[in-house]
Amino acid sequence: RGLLRGGGGGPPPPPPRLRGGGGLPNFKASAGLNCPTIQLNDDSSHPLLGYGTYKVGFIPASASAAAGGAEAAGGTEKTARECVKEALGVGYRFLDCAQFYGNEKEVGLAIKDSGVPRENLYLASKVWTDKIYEGRAAVREQVLKTLADLQTDYLDLYLVHWPVPGHHVEAYKELEALLEEGKVRSIGMSNYAVEDYKELREATSVKPTINQIEVNPFLYRKKTIDFFQAEGVQIQSYRALRDGKAFQDPTVLELAGKYGKSAAQILGRWCVQKGIIYIPKSVKKERMEENADVFGWELEGGDVARLDALTTDSSLQAFKELYIKCVVRDTPMAGTEEAEKVINKDITVG
Repeated sequence: RGLLRGGGGGPPPPPPRLRGGGGLPNFKASAGLNCPTIQLNDDSSHPLLGYGTYKVGFIPASASAAAGGAEAAGGTEKTARECVKEALGVGYRFLDCAQFYGNEKEVGLAIKDSGVPRENLYLASKVWTDKIYEGRAAVREQVLKTLADLQTDYLDLYLVHWPVPGHHVEAYKELEALLEEGKVRSIGMSNYAVEDYKELREATSVKPTINQIEVNPFLYRKKTIDFFQAEGVQIQSYRALRDGKAFQDPTVLELAGKYGKSAAQILGRWCVQKGIIYIPKSVKKERMEENADVFGWELEGGDVARLDALTTDSSLQAFKELYIKCVVRDTPMAGTEEAEKVINKDITVG
């Protein structure tokens, strides 16, 4: 299927095989945006562009600690129901949801309001650390709640949000059972290091289709991305736009001027040009439209390399510190001696 297997040495893998993107919309014949799809290792097709619902209409209580430099918590002008309905109206068909985002019921209402048929949507969600820690029954209960909140009888994709030490493998095994039952159609991971993935693979039978991690030119973990793509595990990117914090970067601005595009479009194109699934988020309709304009044009190879080089050692170290904190966040292990013993701090950072 054009996907390499194995994660050993040798040259990096070629970009994942894409389908379409030049002519008519090809994602399940929807009337949405002209969005190519990427082939997953279970033979399903995944849109290369999606709409992120984190901090849309709702700010989780611990969001300020969610990511270094994440957009500040605060009030929102529109509800999640309004924002998601608008995104669907613009043409987004892949919605990236999660238990932690706290707004899945509103997302479900927006889907109902939109009138977009379920078969034209790609719905993904994730189980949070508290339920992962509690065990398989809690994971199942959360999946069923998400199904009810989104008003659907199946999810296209479901992920383990963080590799909680000593607990994430059992959580994934429950996803394998839900996959067998048809309640989810593809399963995967989020925020997994190479080492977490290897632990998971040793104990489970279904290969994850996805690893959702932060990817942008300022946190470009090339070794990690190359490893997963070589394994046939596709990468979804969150914070591809760095919450707008990179829009004034001199290199990004220079390239925006060169190509006649916005800073957001430069960052988004860099992402999809690497075969990485791009999930921008905005609560403003004009930004939703702008963010989606990443197909039908290309960055020159030299410009891609310039963007690649924006990742610094300090950014990689900040990522590692965040990972160590978040794998036990919102669990009873947070801040304990037990956490110090079980967290693997010797992970592949780059």
